[in-house]
Amino acid sequence: MRPSRPPAVRPRRVPPGRTAAAGVLGVDDRTALAGRADHVVLSLPGAAQVRATVPALLAAAAPPRVIVDTTTSDPDTTRAVAAEAARRGVGYLDAPVSGGRAGAESGTLGAFVGGTPEAVAAAGPALEALTGGRAVHVGDSGAGNVAKLLNNAMCAAHLALTGEAVAAARSYGLAPDRLIAALNTASGRSAVTEVNYPRWILTESFDSGFPVRLMSRDVALCLDVLSRTGSAPGVLGAAGHVWAEAARELAPGTDFNAVAELAARLSAAGGTATPAAEPR
Repeated sequence: MRPSRPPAVRPRRVPPGRTAAAGVLGVDDRTALAGRADHVVLSLPGAAQVRATVPALLAAAAPPRVIVDTTTSDPDTTRAVAAEAARRGVGYLDAPVSGGRAGAESGTLGAFVGGTPEAVAAAGPALEALTGGRAVHVGDSGAGNVAKLLNNAMCAAHLALTGEAVAAARSYGLAPDRLIAALNTASGRSAVTEVNYPRWILTESFDSGFPVRLMSRDVALCLDVLSRTGSAPGVLGAAGHVWAEAARELAPGTDFNAVAELAARLSAAGGTATPAAEPR
């Protein structure tokens, strides 16, 4: 039986930026959303939390019009949840994001969007608030998850590769900052050389806000998803070994950029002595 008055919505501090300016209000209890929101944006730790959260939203007497799930999740979970949402007349998008704290605060995150064109259209205001027009519809339900996992695995591989390159340069007497500056004028550059190295690695600040445990999880999940299609990735598989080693050697909360130095050490030592187990 529904309460006679709507549950109290307790405001939570939202970082300044486009989302706050657009009037987005955080709540501490998902039941407080029942009948109060056309658009619900989820950002959860993983697939298990998605499975635990979405049914309550769908079961509400007045469910949202569309759910935008920004969680980095398993595409199979997403497809199952999206199918149930469709049966309830609710649009569901997997729209994992990239861009870190700066992108979240400025409302300029990138988003990899999976779902129906109708759900994408219905979620337009939420996607605009999150991304400022940088959301890309990549395919049907689950496609956003796959694209995000590939993005993170590629970033993880670039980080490990650049760590090895910097170690090799040091052995020839090259200063890391000069190497990175040179790479950023040439075809070997990447987001890792243009952003991660100048901002978090060369400065030794290591405070990006994204921990090793999450990147290790994403790389392992990406490789697992690819294995279901019969893929046997070589380069990404090698990067997976580095990140599995990182999950063993580094504290879970360590900034993920620290893996550049770990990759350099592994390269100097000839790599891992034994095949790396997948991180849990």
